Amino acid sequence: MGKNLIQQARGRGSPRYVCKSFRHKGSIHHNKTGKDAQTLKGKIIDIFHCQGHSAPLMKVKYDDNQECILAACEGVRVGDEIYSGVEAPSSPGCTVLLKNIPEGTLIYNIEIKPGDGGKICRTSGTFARVTAKLPDRIIVQLPSKKEKEFIPDCRANVGRIAGGGRLDKPFYKAGTRYHKMRAHTKLYPQVSGNSQNAVDHPYGKSRSSKKGKPTIAPKNAPPGRKVGKIAPRRTGHKN
Repeated sequence: MGKNLIQQARGRGSPRYVCKSFRHKGSIHHNKTGKDAQTLKGKIIDIFHCQGHSAPLMKVKYDDNQECILAACEGVRVGDEIYSGVEAPSSPGCTVLLKNIPEGTLIYNIEIKPGDGGKICRTSGTFARVTAKLPDRIIVQLPSKKEKEFIPDCRANVGRIAGGGRLDKPFYKAGTRYHKMRAHTKLYPQVSGNSQNAVDHPYGKSRSSKKGKPTIAPKNAPPGRKVGKIAPRRTGHKN
């Protein structure tokens, strides 16, 4: 008798995993002061770890008694002063407009739209780089080496996110990785289709070194068969 696939688990009414957001210390976002307001001076009052984020976080309190949580960058510590605003300097941890950041500067936590609080480049150890500045757009090189255009009034933090050596330490035990993935609300373990039995997956069979069917799913395949690469734009290795 066949069984439901992992891809079909969401259709039976129960969630695939539970996000324990009540354990999170807060969300990362820039201060809510308008981009045309005066430059504010803030002080780092705490640096802590949050279960929902891979990078260490820092709590900043500004002169207007506003507190916000930002991703900590390398080189900052409790008690340091950082700035946010139009005339903020391009020093580590400061929140600066993209049009005021010099070319070649490392940045992170970039806004897609002015005022959204920051959406791009927020993983530990990552950074983006300002490559070109034009009157109507700013070109930034992302961690994936892809270049993206931003509005000049978008804000970003200067520096590189701390916690860059997080992936250097291997997982010595399977239980350590299990608890890590459980804390970050990831679907784990993920078993490949060709290593499963034939009754559990379309790719499953006794021989696991060879797939039973092509990896590209047909366009009109039924729900139990539509697994693998669904309408891929391209296949094969990139040259």
